[in-house]
Amino acid sequence: MAAKMSVRHTLYFNDITHTDQISFVFGSINGQLRSAFSKLSALHAKNVFSFAIVTGNLFGEAQDDDQLTDLLEGRMTIPCPTYFTVGTISMPPRVVERIENDEEIAPNLHYLGKRSVTKTSEGVRIVALGGVLDLNIVAGLSKEQHEPFHTEGDAKALRGANNADILLTAMWPSDIWKNSSKAKELQIGAETAPSSQTIAELCEALKPRYHFAMSSGDFAFEREPFFPDGAEDDKEKGIALTRFLSLAPWANTAKAKSMFAFTLNRDAIITPPAGSTLTPFFKAAPKKRTADQAEFSRFGNHTHDHDHRRRKHRRERSPPPGPDRCFFCLSNPNLPTHMVCSVGEDVYLATAKGPLPASDTFAAQGLDFPGHFIITPLTHAPSLSAAAMGEAEAKSTFAEMRRFRESLQGMVAGASRRKLGAVTWEINRARNIHVHWQFMPVPAKMVSEGLVQAGFRVLAEDLKLGKVAVKDFGTADEVPGDYFRVWIWAEEDGEDGGKVVGKSLLLQFDEGVRFDLQYPRKVMAKLLGLENRMVWQDVVQSEKEETADVAAFRKAFKEWDFTLA
Repeated sequence: MAAKMSVRHTLYFNDITHTDQISFVFGSINGQLRSAFSKLSALHAKNVFSFAIVTGNLFGEAQDDDQLTDLLEGRMTIPCPTYFTVGTISMPPRVVERIENDEEIAPNLHYLGKRSVTKTSEGVRIVALGGVLDLNIVAGLSKEQHEPFHTEGDAKALRGANNADILLTAMWPSDIWKNSSKAKELQIGAETAPSSQTIAELCEALKPRYHFAMSSGDFAFEREPFFPDGAEDDKEKGIALTRFLSLAPWANTAKAKSMFAFTLNRDAIITPPAGSTLTPFFKAAPKKRTADQAEFSRFGNHTHDHDHRRRKHRRERSPPPGPDRCFFCLSNPNLPTHMVCSVGEDVYLATAKGPLPASDTFAAQGLDFPGHFIITPLTHAPSLSAAAMGEAEAKSTFAEMRRFRESLQGMVAGASRRKLGAVTWEINRARNIHVHWQFMPVPAKMVSEGLVQAGFRVLAEDLKLGKVAVKDFGTADEVPGDYFRVWIWAEEDGEDGGKVVGKSLLLQFDEGVRFDLQYPRKVMAKLLGLENRMVWQDVVQSEKEETADVAAFRKAFKEWDFTLA
């Protein structure tokens, strides 16, 4: 069903006063660079925009080479910072080359990346997801940052951004037309424009003030503002109101609205404005996990062979799951998103299912949550090696995992006034499903007195796993073969302030060793006196408890979370 066309083609201003910072949005420019930026310059001279956004396609399929050359050589004036992401067509090779070389495309023209979180100089938080959904990609995240497609994993990874002032997508969110009298009047529905359920879930999770998406034809659609189902507990915080707008292409023949000026209202909205509606999105009931899926719970501490009695049975089962069934992959449709705490460029942070410490284990030291976390690469790979990921990706992934570890260490030490240190471990095996690290607090005194180091040594001997070697603290070298690695860290008071104490331990083993994947959890359980919580399945929390722990952690981690910068 075709949408009726809007005939408004002049600049539209939304709720702007003379004292507000005004921002500007274009529909797809489709390569008409000279005329579009000339118009922007004329409008900017009168209104002084803080920044501009281009939705959809900035460049055209048959891009005029002279206009592109003028742009790339700086002969085209762009009067204010202007942001764009990839639309539905490939960008010109010369533009892609500059992006890949990390070079400036043109003064004041900024490529957001296909999947990104950006904060402007004015502090406006823009979350972008360009391209159309490609269900044929089996990997969790798309690698090319300039191709016009994305995966479900890309959309799900961005949920970890937690919030957004502006959400910029190429596709519409599914069901955006529901509860809308405007959509009914304009005959807008599922056939109007390409839409995606994962985009709807992303919009629902981030609750942006504005959601801009490209139009698939010469028409514009501005939906009534909508707000989440359910009242806010904090009345002063107000209602998360979202406005969705899809602009027509620049200079379209139908003269449909292709420009929009607006200001972000940062004041708390206590009462929904007239004409607003409940959210058009809904949450589907969570699917029940099958027994096979439960085997590979991504937060379950390697449940695929945690019990010696079940190893033989597992060897007779099917091969390890791929990204669509791996519970460490954000592309898995059954992932428990409420446990994801933070998402970086290459890595995400989540709480552990069935954490070893309870929510009150470290209450006396200042933590009101378990503090047991999983640090996981976004890429589905068995190890942090160049062979598994490629040299550049392995290096950047390791660096960000270390950054998460160090941020967690800083948070734990600060919250506990240096009474707590931390232990982080990695198990690397050729037959791993998805490599990750586990992080857990530990009393700093146990670290300084060598008890943690001794605990790993003694249990390794008892289980006949091999010899634990001491490495220089902070070693980041790639280790060949199968191994267990642990970072033991604490910060204690000294004459000159804080003093770091700890060790890095390495235990290498070959395929002939039946490595007990619960070895590090057993060590920590004995040290902390939590033997009754040894088996993670026995201490699984309710979703409500898990959600509460995530909220408490985010509050404590806010100043340490580098993904929010």
